[in-house]
Amino acid sequence: MMSLVNQKETLSFLAHLDDWIQNLPTKELKELVVKPEKTAIISVDVIKGFCSIGPLASPRVAGIVDPIVALMQRTWDGGVRHIILSQDTHEPDAEEFGAWPPHCIRGTDESETVEEIRRLPFFHQIMVLEKNSIASGLNHDLQQWVLDHPEVENYIVVGDCSDLCTYQLAMFLRLDANERQVKRSVIVPENCVQTYDMSVEQAKEVGAYAHPGDLMHVFFLYHMALNGIEVIKAIE
Repeated sequence: MMSLVNQKETLSFLAHLDDWIQNLPTKELKELVVKPEKTAIISVDVIKGFCSIGPLASPRVAGIVDPIVALMQRTWDGGVRHIILSQDTHEPDAEEFGAWPPHCIRGTDESETVEEIRRLPFFHQIMVLEKNSIASGLNHDLQQWVLDHPEVENYIVVGDCSDLCTYQLAMFLRLDANERQVKRSVIVPENCVQTYDMSVEQAKEVGAYAHPGDLMHVFFLYHMALNGIEVIKAIE
């Protein structure tokens, strides 16, 4: 049982966390994208299997599709041409299915990009990278793309889930730059990332881990900020 002192400290921190997320700054697109050729957007797992169909689909995640599409359109109109979709495209016997139910298997509707992104007039010019784990940074093609584009200094990360694939991607980009002494900003707009919710009661019923969506979302964004990732409310 947590001691009374720790309870007070925890409640104090949760109040601090709530104040932090409520007061995130917004930034203007023209402020972030001064030179379009130096900017890239990487979207992770904005696919049907997390938004609309399948065992891991979440209405919370579906809610970030429109803001992401709007951001992609605005940045494209502003001259940004580096837009990458990092997407679960699992093998039928994926090792990851030991932790999660089978999802987004190659060739299924779940592994497809959401229609809202597919309808963008420049969709055929967007790079799609298939991945077989939550960690985009372990994908050789993404690693190579980052190495082949040293001119890109600003990465905007969007997608789901805040505490899983999005967190892993943002941390990869930040830590890779730190290790190689590369000048790079990694920006995460809070209105373009989200995670799922599973109550303790639901988790007990299905034999899964409880996952309080609001807390996990904010806590992992805070942890990104602790590691030098720029977390903002939105890009206006």
